[in-house]
Amino acid sequence: MKIGFIGLGNMGAPMAANLTKDHDIIGFDTVAKPADITMAGSAIEAAKDADVVITMLPNGSILRSVAAEIHPAMKPGAIHLDCSTVDVESARAVAAQAETRGLKAVDAPVSGGIGGAQAGTLTFMAGGPGDALADVKPLFDIMGQKAVHCGPAGNGQAAKICNNMILGVTMIATCEAFALADKLGLDRQAMFDVVSTSSGYSWTMNAYCPAPGIGPQSPADNDYQPGFAAELMLKDLNLSQMAAAAADADTPMGQAATALYRQFVEDEGGAGKDFSAMLPRFESRRRG
Repeated sequence: MKIGFIGLGNMGAPMAANLTKDHDIIGFDTVAKPADITMAGSAIEAAKDADVVITMLPNGSILRSVAAEIHPAMKPGAIHLDCSTVDVESARAVAAQAETRGLKAVDAPVSGGIGGAQAGTLTFMAGGPGDALADVKPLFDIMGQKAVHCGPAGNGQAAKICNNMILGVTMIATCEAFALADKLGLDRQAMFDVVSTSSGYSWTMNAYCPAPGIGPQSPADNDYQPGFAAELMLKDLNLSQMAAAAADADTPMGQAATALYRQFVEDEGGAGKDFSAMLPRFESRRRG
């Protein structure tokens, strides 16, 4: 396939690089200029002759702006595959806009972080028509290890938002528990050995433990250098609360997690650290 790839940051660049092994890639980014990607002079140039245009952009506003620019230039029947993490409303608006121009649209945010993008082991949560998903499945197979069809346009974003709300809440609970165990004199390894094989087990405990030297290797063992940055977790939690407000859904734990990550990122130096750096944050604080 001929693929235009717009948005070549920390995630987009390795995803595009993996695709170059089997497909003709032309990229565009307003800042990044990866040496291993053939670059276009504009988003329109990257999109105009492509069979598939992949976007990996920071937010819904930018996605809408880029879509408005590239959709008129894309050839009929081409696919806009958006892998950004944005609000559900923007994903659905862009898909509807694509349809009016004779294009197909798939929203497919990813899970797996920079490491997954580099290794080609991402999970894609996809929303859109089944025929379009079938067309881009070979690309999912190169960039990732799994793609789940979640339903119509916007449902990929819905799945990502719900998943990451669970992740944020669970990481806070895991960090709280370690900080409490410390104050109760419970050894961290003993804590891990019990919880990781008992009813409290979770991905944040078993696979991404926030305590250094405990469990499998994680960002905690690298001074909390980000695998998934705290500010990105805050972005996703904010999206979850936007979605909850729009859907009139009661999400008190998601709301509390959003407030805690906002405080951590904006007021407590959490920006630039992994989202598991909540543990030293709790270690240093007292009740209330």
